[in-house]
Amino acid sequence: MNQKDRVLNALNLKSVDRVPVGSFTTTPVLELMEACGAFRPEADHDPEKMALLALSAHENCGFETARFPFDMTVLAEAVGCTIDPGTTSRTPAVIEGLKFDDPDDLNFIPDDLCKEGRIPQVLEAAYIVRKSLGDDGLTVAGHEGPVDLAANIVGMKEFLLLTLKNRPFVERLLDICADACIEYGNACIAAGADAVCVADAISSPGILPPNDFEELALPRYIRISSSLKGPGVLHVCGRVDLITDSITECGFDGISVEESVQDLRNLITTAHEKDVAVIGNVSASSTLYSGSEEDVNAETLEALDCDIDIIAPGCGIAPETPINNLKAMVKARDSYY
Repeated sequence: MNQKDRVLNALNLKSVDRVPVGSFTTTPVLELMEACGAFRPEADHDPEKMALLALSAHENCGFETARFPFDMTVLAEAVGCTIDPGTTSRTPAVIEGLKFDDPDDLNFIPDDLCKEGRIPQVLEAAYIVRKSLGDDGLTVAGHEGPVDLAANIVGMKEFLLLTLKNRPFVERLLDICADACIEYGNACIAAGADAVCVADAISSPGILPPNDFEELALPRYIRISSSLKGPGVLHVCGRVDLITDSITECGFDGISVEESVQDLRNLITTAHEKDVAVIGNVSASSTLYSGSEEDVNAETLEALDCDIDIIAPGCGIAPETPINNLKAMVKARDSYY
């Protein structure tokens, strides 16, 4: 079984010869930059360097995915937010959102969204990665989801306040952000991405109450997943046990989860009953970043014992993460079989 088919089968809950290992979240690791010669922030803008860095985790760690880009501000930048471009070890960040003179006028999506900001470079990188990878792995294009995009546009504190004070505004804003996610996600697939990962950190139950997840986030996720012209994965941070029913009903092929899940086996059982794959959940911070290879081995084996479908970091990987800890996930998987 080639690596691409293995990951696709795992996403579709079909038989695999072994559980694949990869990443659906960001992987801007300094050692990977050194290994391939493509450094950020140039790799956040230059398609050739973006492709090199995306392929580096596959070539140097044995990951069966190549995930790009390496930050979660591409859509925010494309719709007009001001971005701090970051450095080699610090990812880009939104420093100023958008201002609306008329709250009823939310026409902020450019007519040619996919020609704005860094989107053209990401699409070119998608083509390069797909051509380079062949059947040796799955190309994954990641971007911020509608909730994170909305919070970037108005500010996170203001967004959370608006969920209490002006629900109709939030509903309209999220609908427009979902439209942007659909347009960009399908452009990535058309350019060569095998799958799209929609990441919404602010949908975490620790930030957005479960009732708001069900009323505000869930309908937009269903619309996005049903509109994507290829496989889709949803990543939500935090203790998603609190929203197990909702997150497994979003319509995505897979959900990517962190180590903070309290009952992984139950989450996986529920997800499988709804034909949803579960990806994760080796801790990006306490294990991959600051733990030992033995810690990585133990956490990987624990996830495999719970019948995880794809072994992956639970969230975005810190730049200083040791490359040997990334390799340790693959070694642990291999030892399991």
